[in-house]
Amino acid sequence: MIEATTTSQPGSARSRKETARPIGGEWCVGILGVDRASQRLSVRSGNVTFTATRAASCLLEPAAGDSVACLRIAPAEVWVMAVLQREEGTFNVLRSLGGLRVEVEGGALELHAARIGLKADQLDAATKKMTLATDSADVVGRELTVVGTKIKLIGSLLSSVMDRVQHFSKHYLRTTDGIDRVAATHVECEAKQLMRIEGEHTLVNGRELIKARGAQIHFG
Repeated sequence: MIEATTTSQPGSARSRKETARPIGGEWCVGILGVDRASQRLSVRSGNVTFTATRAASCLLEPAAGDSVACLRIAPAEVWVMAVLQREEGTFNVLRSLGGLRVEVEGGALELHAARIGLKADQLDAATKKMTLATDSADVVGRELTVVGTKIKLIGSLLSSVMDRVQHFSKHYLRTTDGIDRVAATHVECEAKQLMRIEGEHTLVNGRELIKARGAQIHFG
């Protein structure tokens, strides 16, 4: 019991002492029912059935047939505080109205599940360092943009299929230990200053025509 004492103004003939009582509540346990049309919750406890509202702290969304713990504040005000037990096979849903943020101070947050799915209209991730380890990964999207100061790819096989490829760089260096082959219908190589082709054996084969044109042509 909480006692609150009030005293009259200085100079009054007497003081008055009043006792204030907090709002009481009654706990009960019952079976939850859900009206499919209105989605209203009802709890049957013994031979009494009353309408209830899910409390904000009850993040696990109650389902029909659950055994729930309720707090009754008034005859028409009953809150579902927790889900005590539910039938096997009922899908568990954590639901919160409005924004929700999970904060962990001085520790780590880990998620363990056989499968984790994320569905959102927009997904933002900001971190100083990210490590992704997987045996197989598939990225499917209509448009993909990768921006980075340094990008490094290491692997045993790279295969790409594109309708059109555009590449621009200030310097482009490529080293191949084995065969470097280009197969195309039409190949053009253009250099503004110097083009050099060097090999131990250099073969130029034109099935119908070989043409060389220049101000000076030197052989040997």
